[in-house]
Amino acid sequence: MIDVAGNSNEVLQIVEPGQPAEQDDFTTFATRVADHGQVLNRLCLDTLQINVGKLCNQACHHCHVDASPIRTEIMTKETVDHLLEFLSQSKVQAVDLTGGAPELNPHFRYFVERIRQMGIKVMVRCNLTVIFEPGMEDLPAFYKRHDIELVCSLPCYLEDNVDEQRGRGVYQKSIDALRTLNAIGYGQENSGLFLHLVYNPVGTSLPPGQEELEADYKRELKARFGIVFNSLYTITNMPIKRFGDFLKRRGLYQHYMNTLVQNFNVQTLNGVMCRSLVSIDWEGNIYDCDFNQMLEMHTFDQPMKVWDLIPEELIGDKIRVGNHCFGCTAGAGSSCGGELV
Repeated sequence: MIDVAGNSNEVLQIVEPGQPAEQDDFTTFATRVADHGQVLNRLCLDTLQINVGKLCNQACHHCHVDASPIRTEIMTKETVDHLLEFLSQSKVQAVDLTGGAPELNPHFRYFVERIRQMGIKVMVRCNLTVIFEPGMEDLPAFYKRHDIELVCSLPCYLEDNVDEQRGRGVYQKSIDALRTLNAIGYGQENSGLFLHLVYNPVGTSLPPGQEELEADYKRELKARFGIVFNSLYTITNMPIKRFGDFLKRRGLYQHYMNTLVQNFNVQTLNGVMCRSLVSIDWEGNIYDCDFNQMLEMHTFDQPMKVWDLIPEELIGDKIRVGNHCFGCTAGAGSSCGGELV
């Protein structure tokens, strides 16, 4: 069994706070990639990842979006329609809806229905507890009716760890939500209704091995609650926004960056998510990934709406990088679909 607090040192060399970095303090991600003779560009455009707003019913400590119940950024129907037009002209195979809690956008159902009418796969980044919000009682049935693939945050299978990261009472609500989804077929063998869980470490560790941790999750959730799911995605916490502020307040930012830099793995570069997707913000602006979006690192020199481009123009573009990119390339790597190697 893996330590679900993220403290496995079986493979990774973790630097303790106060120890000097083994790598040059001035090493940048761009330099590291170039040193390996690599160039990061977009190879294809399979997925459009769309942030439909920063409103959320939770305010998790690790959230790189700074989402919360008081955020007011919400995608309008006009922007939704522009994106639908772009999708109709593209060869995009999947739309990955995120937030905040994407379901809290008033146009969420309209958007999903129109995308599915095009025959495009829809994934929703669901925080689980949203289905218990007022007016959301029909969400599980809506998910099922439109064959939505759910990617749900459950940063641990232990209650204390989840509530520490996401707020008191979130764990029990999450368990109740998973039972509800299981009851209508999600995560059940051969149902075709895919239910994936997402693990984020607590603190400054990298995720443990995904395969072994998935086995732990499946065993523990089945034994404790009868819950089943398809896959577990392990995702490294990015040193930006709310988690970055958390690290800085505790004097751990440099320690965490040292950990990421010293565990850089060139083999992850072929699979990083920015090579096959683009990220769209709630106003329709285009970015190379969700993390660049939160840092306002636009794909081009100035903000540009994705519908002002033709999809083919996005293939082959060089990807904008920063030192936060070490978060996607440390250890086994990290993407919206879990580890990379």
